[in-house]
Amino acid sequence: MKNHPEPERFALFADLYELTMMQAYFAEDMLDTAVFSLFVRRLPERRNFLLACGLDTVLGFLEKIAFSEEDIAYLASTGRFSDGFLARLRDFRFMGDVYAAPEGTPLFANEPILEVVAPLPQAQLVETFVMNQVHLQTLLASKAWRVVGAAQGRPVMDFGARRIHGVDAALKAARAFYIGGVSATSNVLAGKRYGLPIAGTMAHSYIQAHGDEASAFRAFADHYPDTVLLVDTYDTLTGVRNVVELAKSRLEGFRIQAIRLDSGDLVALSREARRILDDAGLDKVRILVSGSLQEDRIAELVSSGAPIDGFGVGTEMGVSSDAPSLDMVYKLCQYAGRGCLKLSSGKPVLPGRKQVFRLEEDEQDIRDTIARDGEEMPGRPLLAQVMKAGKRLGEPTDIGSIRDYAREQVARLPARIRGIDTAAPPYPVDVSVALSGFRKELMERLGSS
Repeated sequence: MKNHPEPERFALFADLYELTMMQAYFAEDMLDTAVFSLFVRRLPERRNFLLACGLDTVLGFLEKIAFSEEDIAYLASTGRFSDGFLARLRDFRFMGDVYAAPEGTPLFANEPILEVVAPLPQAQLVETFVMNQVHLQTLLASKAWRVVGAAQGRPVMDFGARRIHGVDAALKAARAFYIGGVSATSNVLAGKRYGLPIAGTMAHSYIQAHGDEASAFRAFADHYPDTVLLVDTYDTLTGVRNVVELAKSRLEGFRIQAIRLDSGDLVALSREARRILDDAGLDKVRILVSGSLQEDRIAELVSSGAPIDGFGVGTEMGVSSDAPSLDMVYKLCQYAGRGCLKLSSGKPVLPGRKQVFRLEEDEQDIRDTIARDGEEMPGRPLLAQVMKAGKRLGEPTDIGSIRDYAREQVARLPARIRGIDTAAPPYPVDVSVALSGFRKELMERLGSS
């Protein structure tokens, strides 16, 4: 499957202060190497972990970022930037390194998702794009994992494009959802761009545009014999019976794969629909449901024993309605070999370059330790270098392989962490003695300055 870097450069996709700080850094000759760490300060409610996602998009951006003449002309028109600075931007290329956890890795609060090591102006400029892409994709991959987990093996399809917040978000959402375990997307462009399976049924408008439901079913089945028929436009059970009548008229030519219920009491209606279909010998016709579904509702439907074979999920997953944002930050933690941190209350930063070690026992992950780079600790290190001097190390990982990796890594977590309810106790994450000591030393030094 495809996993193409993004073709756009988006050099101006930056908060203004990234550029004004960048100009000031050049003026002050502050060009030494900086380390910025991207992490989440705290997990949203009822999130026991996050699924890292968005790295491929970031690496594609960093490889291609450049300012066009139109970009330079626009910046000049603002009156905020000197000719000398704009001349530097004409030749700008990202020449830094990136260390990151692979996409699909479960991560926890304060653990680096990635760290950018680059000359200070370069590392500063890319903050907005890096945060934007990793935030969205991590948020939505994590939400998708919860929805898919609640479905307990039944396929989940992404129907969210029309209500997701913008075209780019909908495309990246489809990618993140697939990594999070969703089986297919209705978003055709996402299917083309990322090589995702595409799926779809029919809308109520098709049925309404015909004279009656039975005529609509016949016409659609003529065009698409292996399709899914939407049965709740007028009366759900009448719709199911119309499917049965269609089967009787087609005999061996009947190849309808499933019906879809989009409203009403899905437990009662799915049971009655199953009875009607089975009595007509249509036991192989599956029942799909949709309509304001999220993980809790899906878990209820599954636990009820309703004969539902799959779920179409749109808005609730597409905007991660219960947790629409993450407390994600991109913070300077080292400059010119000197550890950096903030002393602001409630906004901790772990200084310096870091590594995360994941300890396992009996093939299950049991504890993480955030350590200083270069420390040797028990467990497997999660962060690896993925970019050197602005060039990606290796080919992009196939999205199907990322999806498989995510499934394997989540399966290694304790059962209480994999669930959709708040885990008690949470997954343990420690900070090494050396890193704790380094942070304490910096706090004392900064506090007395």
